[in-house]
Amino acid sequence: MRNSVIFAGILALVSGTAFGQASQAGRTGSMGSPNAQGVQIQGNTDIKADQKNVAAIAVGEGNTAKNTAGAIKGGTQIQGNTKVKASQNNAGAVAVGKGNKGANEAGTIGGN
Repeated sequence: MRNSVIFAGILALVSGTAFGQASQAGRTGSMGSPNAQGVQIQGNTDIKADQKNVAAIAVGEGNTAKNTAGAIKGGTQIQGNTKVKASQNNAGAVAVGKGNKGANEAGTIGGN
């Protein structure tokens, strides 16, 4: 059963089916006040992100598979104007087995 789940996941990845989350963000800004995730931005931030045909598959307990494009993660402080252009095409992240992680993070600032 486990092998058939892994095979189905790999087959979905190869077929180019989009399981990821596509996002396009415009101009945002902050006056330097931190939000709940611990991100502090002083200046203007321009993020343009695009994802096409991305897949993220996690098999097993406690695994993580993700595709991220154009993100500012927690624990980040930016001073000044920032421009991020990120694009992912035909990307896949696969995590199989306990405690494994798989990620594609184009245009990501901060995080672990």
